[in-house]
Amino acid sequence: MERKDFGNISKLGRKTEYTFKYSPQLLERFPNRFPDRFYWVSFNCPEFTTLCPITGQPDFATIYIQYIPDRWLVESKSLKLYLFSFRDARDFHEDVVNRIADDLFNLLEPFYLEVYGEFNPRGGISIDPFVQRFRSELDWVKELASERFKLHRITPPPIRRNRG
Repeated sequence: MERKDFGNISKLGRKTEYTFKYSPQLLERFPNRFPDRFYWVSFNCPEFTTLCPITGQPDFATIYIQYIPDRWLVESKSLKLYLFSFRDARDFHEDVVNRIADDLFNLLEPFYLEVYGEFNPRGGISIDPFVQRFRSELDWVKELASERFKLHRITPPPIRRNRG
């Protein structure tokens, strides 16, 4: 198979080494072959785990990541390994989601990026942070961010109840 220039991709196609210590250096990017187009890239991680910073109890979530790329795309295996690296991290839900948004925004320099964490309830309450990062010098991106922020979770999801 001919290998095209994918940048410095080192994890894809190789044996997977997992780490459960927060490691932003696991993230890898490659050039966007369609930089003249505006399009969405979406990732969902329904098996995200991290630890409560106070009790050490596990927190489970689905992490939703969406972005409009400019020059770079995130390599999906590196993103998976990066998200797994939160397994033994101890942060509040809001901190985790902000950290993911910052790490991806700094790596990719996209036009727009959002990260939403839908955490399972613990102690009778769920915490679902939503974070946006965007290029503020572009009027259309500021308008998009404003509209997406206003409409985020305008209708809350139904409450999941355990039946037992």
